[in-house]
This record gives sequence, structure tokens and C-alpha cells, in this order.
Amino acid sequence: MVTSLRHFEQKKYGPTASCRVAIVGFGTVGRAVASLLLARDEEHTLELTHICNRRVASKIAEWIPTGVMWTEDVEEVLASDVDVIIELLGGLEPAHDWVRRALHSHKSVVTANKQLMAHFGSELLELAWDNEQYLGFEACVAAGVPVVSGLRDGLAGDRLIRVCGILNGTCNYILTKIEQQRTSFADALREAQQAGFAEADPTDDIDGLDAAAKLVILARAGLNIELRPVQVTCRSIKDVAFFDFEYAHELGCTIRQVSIAEVEQGRAYAVVEPAIVRKSSSLAGVSGSQNLIVSTGEFGGETVFSGHGAGGNPTAVAVLSDLLKAVRHRSTGLATPHRPTADSCEVTSDLETRQYVRFIVRDRPGIIAAVAGVFSRYHINLDAVLQKPGYSKSELPFVITLEPCHESRIEEALAETREFDFLVKPPLRMPILQQEDSYASAL
Repeated sequence: MVTSLRHFEQKKYGPTASCRVAIVGFGTVGRAVASLLLARDEEHTLELTHICNRRVASKIAEWIPTGVMWTEDVEEVLASDVDVIIELLGGLEPAHDWVRRALHSHKSVVTANKQLMAHFGSELLELAWDNEQYLGFEACVAAGVPVVSGLRDGLAGDRLIRVCGILNGTCNYILTKIEQQRTSFADALREAQQAGFAEADPTDDIDGLDAAAKLVILARAGLNIELRPVQVTCRSIKDVAFFDFEYAHELGCTIRQVSIAEVEQGRAYAVVEPAIVRKSSSLAGVSGSQNLIVSTGEFGGETVFSGHGAGGNPTAVAVLSDLLKAVRHRSTGLATPHRPTADSCEVTSDLETRQYVRFIVRDRPGIIAAVAGVFSRYHINLDAVLQKPGYSKSELPFVITLEPCHESRIEEALAETREFDFLVKPPLRMPILQQEDSYASAL
């Protein structure tokens, strides 16, 4: 019976038939994908037929086979007999329109466009299912780390309640440099840009918007909840200074940009922010541009995914892996696996956690009493006051750690402290993650 079924599938779909592939967007990742595709196609099942890019004449590479069509007109690609389109444009438009039209034209799509999948993922997955096409988006999160398929398929037998981790290699690189070299944020950012880890405009990275898009995709794939990127609370790392690491070390901790999505009883918590994490935690061990994601299941506990989170080659590996899945789905007649529509839920960021609050002041008597008086009025208990020697009295940093309190309450208190005339800069607060499951009890 198995032999008969296999014979039927081979006869109907042709396992050795060539799969025609187009690459739309021929930048760093597009070139890496083309190189890997041409090098890996031992069985000659993949045929690169089109490369589409703006100002394509400046992109033509001699190592691309002569039979490949170079074009600036995506209409030529959509009207062709291409089987799979690899979308590497980035941004929402025209990528959204082109991917929709490709799926309607019965072409499978592989994309590395995290913003596209964060904003329109559910719509496009339904469209792929309706048109019996494959939509692959593994490269949208953590580049070469197979976390999307790991959550969606590898852990499908569990009920996942949380995904958390380090999703932005640029921020992790910058924070690592500040910690190791005792440098400023500006200098660390400049070094990241020179090393190719940060864009000329790094706003999406440092303000958490890039990680928020990835978190939305992971929440949909793993937790089966529908978040909008605007529902993810984002806080920037740009105010983190080297002395924050010194104070964090005093607490046996370090600082990382942490992304967390968690769901319980129909409510979700979603945030991207710099956080104080224990040095013994897996999050603290991630350095440079690496990514790490920890999923927590109700039955299976924690599963860790880690690896290179950025770069042309790691991203190309994820793209090619999805392309090979598209070929297998084409040869077997199966489309993108269908899952129930993700659930909408209430999203909150108002949880009760311990807090690290750093002030920079012009020193004078009574500062601690004034700040403590504000916290007292908001019924917030102080845990400890930390002040290291050796800093200028005109820009003196000190830290107050707070016992667990609701974030909405501390924001109200800090708004009042910002009125003090002794402040040199606004206070910086970060949650203290005593353990990586610290948010679960607060939901």
C-alpha cells in the first residue's frame, strides 16, 4: 500500500521535476541565498530563473548562470512559470502586495521579511492554505536558528505558555561592548555599525521595534496568540551606561535586551526592554550578535534555541531550508500546514516585578530622602540603595532597587521624581528578572 501511494505521488507530481525559483531583492541576503542555492543543488531539483531588483544593472554578478533573467519588473516574475518566489525586499509595501499576488498566482513564497509576517502573517498563511501553496518564514526570526519550525512543529504536542529570549543581535552586540570595554552607548553603536552589525539608522533595533516584530511571529507560531506589533511594549537600550553594568554586577547580574511573550487564562504579556538578568541564567551567557530563545511548555518544560541571529549566510541557510520544504510540499501535493486561527487576547504590560532604578544627580544632602518619600507615597518599598565611589559629584549615579511593585505604579512615581531639580538625566528603570520564569506568577 505504501509503495502504491508513493508510486501515485511520483507519477502525479514528479519527484525529479525541476523547481523554478525567483529571488526578489538581491542585497546581502539575496546574494548569499543565490550562492548557497547554486552550491547546494546536487540533485538539480532547483533552477534559479529570475532575479528581480531595483537598478538591477548594478547588481548583475558574473557568477550567476547566464540563463537567469535579470529584471526590475516584478510583473515579469509574477507572470512567469516560476514555482517559488523568495521575497527579500523588507518593509511592508510593496512586499505585502507582491506576496499576496504570488500566492493568488499559485506560487509558493519564502520570505525573510519579519515586518511583513508580524503585520500580515495570519492573512498570508490563510491565503497560502486557500491556494494550496507553501509559505515559509523561518528566516524572519533568529536567522539560521530553526526556532519557528521548532515551536510550531517540533513542540506541537505541548501547550506552550511562554517564549522569551534575546532576539536582536545588534542590541546584544552593543550591550556586550559597553559591558566589556566600559565604553559609551554612542561608541558601542559606532563600533557595531563599522562591524556591519548595525544599520546606518539603528532606531528599530535599539528601540526594540525589530525584536517586537520577531516576538509577534514567535507568539503566533508557539503560543497561538495574535498580537499586533503596537501591542508589544518597547523600551530602548540607548540610556544604558557602563556604570549600570557595574551596579548590575553588584547584584550578581548583567543587562540584556530581553523579549518576552507569555499567556495565561486569556491574557498576554508582551514586552521588549533592557532587563537585569542573573549571571547564571542562559540569557546572560549570550554575547555578541548571538540570539537565544527559551520556550516554556506546560508539560515539556523549557526548550532552548540558540545560534547566529544575523548575517547573510545564517539567514540564507534558513531561506534555503524553507525553499527545500517548498520543494517537498510541491512534490507531495501538500500546502502550508494549517493551524487554527490564532486567538486574540487582552495584552498587558502592568505586572508586579522587582525593579532597578538608576538616578544621575547633582549631589546634595536630602536626595535619598526626597526620592524615598515619593516611593513611600505610592506604597512602593525600597529594597536597597547602591552608590559606588569615584564618580563626579556633579553627575553622580546611584541605584535604588525596589521590592515587587506594579509597573503602572512605579511609572507614576517616577513621573513625580522627574520634577526634582537635582536630576541631571531622567531616571532609568529596568525589571530585575530573578528567574527566567519570574513573569509567570504575575499573570
